[in-house]
Amino acid sequence: MANNKNLVPEARAAMDKFKMEAANEVGVNLKNGYNGDLTSKQAGSVGGQMVKKMIMQAENSMK
Repeated sequence: MANNKNLVPEARAAMDKFKMEAANEVGVNLKNGYNGDLTSKQAGSVGGQMVKKMIMQAENSMK
């Protein structure tokens, strides 16, 4: 069973901002609230961009 709860509730706004930035970078028009009208391809590209950015941040913090 999937768990969509943030471990740190205060982080929700930061995660939403991060998601919006990633969507903007890949050209997906995300809106606040419901985004169920996105295609699987669009949703996947946003998620993929988020993972890519997180990996880059982790690698940069190791330098």
